[in-house]
Amino acid sequence: MKRALKILGYTAAVFVLLAGISAAYVSIRGIPGYEVKMTPEIATLQVPRDSALVEQGAKIASILCNECHLGEGGKLTGKVMSEVPKLFGTIISRNITHDPEVGIGNWTDGELYYFLRTGIRQDGSWAPPFMPKFSRVADEDLYAIIAWLRSDDPRLAPDRREYPPAEYNFLVKVLANTMFFPPALPEKPILVPDTTDKIALGKYLADGLYECFACHSGDMLKVDPNIPADSYGYYGGGIEMQNQEGEIVRSANITMDMETGIGAWTERQFIDAVKYGKNPRGGTLQYPMTPRPVLTDTEVSAIFAFLKTVPVQHHQVERYQPKITSR
Repeated sequence: MKRALKILGYTAAVFVLLAGISAAYVSIRGIPGYEVKMTPEIATLQVPRDSALVEQGAKIASILCNECHLGEGGKLTGKVMSEVPKLFGTIISRNITHDPEVGIGNWTDGELYYFLRTGIRQDGSWAPPFMPKFSRVADEDLYAIIAWLRSDDPRLAPDRREYPPAEYNFLVKVLANTMFFPPALPEKPILVPDTTDKIALGKYLADGLYECFACHSGDMLKVDPNIPADSYGYYGGGIEMQNQEGEIVRSANITMDMETGIGAWTERQFIDAVKYGKNPRGGTLQYPMTPRPVLTDTEVSAIFAFLKTVPVQHHQVERYQPKITSR
């Protein structure tokens, strides 16, 4: 018996030692880097700069890029991501202006494409899990983003302002080394679904382009960026984020559950909520959900049609109650 206990003790000690070594390795290694493996087609990519493509890119960027990178002075110099839960430490977005040193002024179209698809930068460093990886975005829309990034939008004009590098905490380092990795490049071109197929278009917009599921699922650590439908609590809401005052705001259940979701909403109410921030229950939607007026009624209607096909989640989310200030 004593011998068995001694062996058990030695085994436990070994596990503790290995865990300590692993923790030290992850802490020192930080966010891992990866070899840049661009195909010749990507390396020589040159995206057209026509006005229609730039306009589409600006529309997409107003939802995906500006909210995270728009800093002081109205320039895309990066900012502290206050909406990210404190659980992950202080997350800071980067400068994406045309500045050649602190921004993306010396990036090629191919390097931008490769980064947007995989999160891997020119030097092999990798953007952490908070930066979306556009592995399911249609080529046309990705080219539009690149065309906009190359445009004369004044918010992109060269600017040397930048925050100090983010100091990722241990949890983020663990996630980046164990759960989240660069997605593979698409094996074939990705096309935008035809607008006549509302469900397919809505799925593309919600799961592919704008990644609504990443906020509206049940657990930020259990979101599956590669297979969105496998995310825990898919569209059932409950992920904790923060408003501009640092208060907890939980994402809403937007499945068609009649009691805890949006099953009782009309299509018009959903469109008004998404585009203008109007809450059918009264008042306005809470930050970090912001109005999306750039989306067309057709696009939001398609998202609504897609959500009708998502498995219903009976999940009551504790909703944020704004503070009432006395005069």
